Amino acid sequence: MTRDFSAFFTRYGWPSGKGRLPFCIGHRGASGHERENTIAAFRRASELGAEMWELDTQLTRDGVVVVSHDDHLERVFGIDRRISEMTAAELAALNGVDVPLFSEVAALGRETGTGLYVELKAPGTGLLCWRHLAEMNQRFACLGSFDTAQVRELRDAGCDFPLSVLIRVGHDPHALGDGAGADILHLCWERAGERPQDLVTDALMQRAFDAGREIVLWHEERPTILDDIMKLPVLGICTDLPDLMRPSAERERAVARQG
Repeated sequence: MTRDFSAFFTRYGWPSGKGRLPFCIGHRGASGHERENTIAAFRRASELGAEMWELDTQLTRDGVVVVSHDDHLERVFGIDRRISEMTAAELAALNGVDVPLFSEVAALGRETGTGLYVELKAPGTGLLCWRHLAEMNQRFACLGSFDTAQVRELRDAGCDFPLSVLIRVGHDPHALGDGAGADILHLCWERAGERPQDLVTDALMQRAFDAGREIVLWHEERPTILDDIMKLPVLGICTDLPDLMRPSAERERAVARQG
């Protein structure tokens, strides 16, 4: 099965001739190499050949969108504080905490020519991210969430960026896609056994394509599985280790360093 993505790219103003498909989407940046969701992780992902970054959004007490998977800072930074209970200035002043503003990550995306695959965590961040991207005319981006209500909110508001619904193992991707009004089914099936690729059947893909939807796959770091899913006609694949998907980019940099 093959897939022509040209209509999708034209519809949403994504750059043509960018890298190769499926896109390598650096999961929380190159989080297998750097601390997740940091400027260093995003920059490293681009250096390793990722065409897009997956990033997560939280909201400070004063309504500023920042990039962090968790509201609580304990897991990543070892600090017992919540982003939602602090102002952006208070968050920035914490020692040993590196939580970038969404606007900073978006600016780095423009600088590096990298797309933003935005996973909406805190409610309310979707409309703010959409507004910022629209103001900057930054078209190479996608907004999505496990929370179908957040995706539907954007669809009903007339969001002109592609919208993605994230789908856990055992859930019906087509029903969730319909409920969210999504353009992309993001199958988060990395925990679905030793061969999650077997769940991505021709029938599943064809039904999604017939409904006018594209597919993005889970973050994968097992080389044999990654080799298989890179052959599928999907829009993108997430990974903590972009160098597994784009080893040629890493080799080229190694040669340049030696030279």
